[in-house]
Amino acid sequence: MRLKAILLTLGLTALIGHGIAHAQSPAELNDLEIAHVAYTADNIDIRYAHLAMAISGNTEIREFAATMIRDHTAVNEQALALLKKLGAQPQDNFLSQTLQKNAEKLVDEMSGLRGAAFDKRYAENELAYHKAVNNLVENAFIPNIENAEVKALFEAGLKIFKAHEGHAAMMVAKTK
Repeated sequence: MRLKAILLTLGLTALIGHGIAHAQSPAELNDLEIAHVAYTADNIDIRYAHLAMAISGNTEIREFAATMIRDHTAVNEQALALLKKLGAQPQDNFLSQTLQKNAEKLVDEMSGLRGAAFDKRYAENELAYHKAVNNLVENAFIPNIENAEVKALFEAGLKIFKAHEGHAAMMVAKTK
């Protein structure tokens, strides 16, 4: 049931409704598919942050967005360096594709917002997104990653992204 809650939080209800999530779950992904999901999730959050930098005039939102760009870019660079060292390529999969599709919808929605409405939606999304991705990483990915170096990278990233979740929670409280 916890996996279903994570999928719902990530907006994967279409997969569940069509039975695809039952055919393959995040816990069944191999290390290279997990790497692709993480890379995709980082790039999505970087995209949200660039949108915030372009739209928001709120100093705290802009500082948080700059942190998202810096931290998620750094983690992706470390991941790519590790994959190069291992001679491996991340593998696209159902989850990374669904995350990307859902991100497109959200970017379209947030692009139409301005001022306090944008700031509130961005902060709420960052909190929900970090909660969902952190849950996925902690409960489905890390326990199933086979390569010790990949697992260590995910564990280090999770610490950073849990701090992001806490910061996003504070932003949400301020935008209410």
